[in-house]
Amino acid sequence: MGATILIADDDPRHAEGIRRYLVAAGHETIVVHDGLAALERARQDRPDLLILDVMMPGLSGLEVCRTLRQESDVLVLMVTARSDESDLLLGLDLGADDYMTKPFSPRELVARVRTLLRRSSRGALPPAAQRLLIDSATHRVTVDGSPVECTRGEFAILAAMAGQPDRVFSRAQLLHHTRGIDRNSTERTIDMYVMKLRRKIEHDPRRPELLLTVHGVGYKLAFGSAS
Repeated sequence: MGATILIADDDPRHAEGIRRYLVAAGHETIVVHDGLAALERARQDRPDLLILDVMMPGLSGLEVCRTLRQESDVLVLMVTARSDESDLLLGLDLGADDYMTKPFSPRELVARVRTLLRRSSRGALPPAAQRLLIDSATHRVTVDGSPVECTRGEFAILAAMAGQPDRVFSRAQLLHHTRGIDRNSTERTIDMYVMKLRRKIEHDPRRPELLLTVHGVGYKLAFGSAS
């Protein structure tokens, strides 16, 4: 699995948008909507990284960051709707590792998260999670930073498997996710989808590192395996 990331934002819609992108990138997420809850969950769950909105009820993101910096070295990415440079400098002075101003692209945020995690040995992403990004919102697949064109059926399989990395899916289960796309699909069709996907996302399709066969069962997306 990827990192565990705590998202603290008092705007539920904004928090949910961030959560979806991070889950698609292979991370586990925890979402809260106020500063007190952020502090409590950070202490309780010990996430690898916090995404803290500056303006929140209870405690501001800056206050949460100040308190946590006295207790741990957890990675902190601050976000704010204000463009005041003093906020940025204060956040960094309090120990934030990075800072973003709203509005921002969710893909840019995922890239910033990836960069921060790479700097931290304890929070480093598995090689597979660094290589493959599946964006459910825009139906985009990126491998090693380069876009990959996928059919609707191929994307449906990747998206289903990315939602539960390292889970083994039977052909029948994957077939269920392609219903409505190709009415003539069979379990053999799933094998064809997998073969074509490997040509697109693997460095060597004959020796897959991401989309693995579990003999006698089916397939899994190995975000959690070292390549």
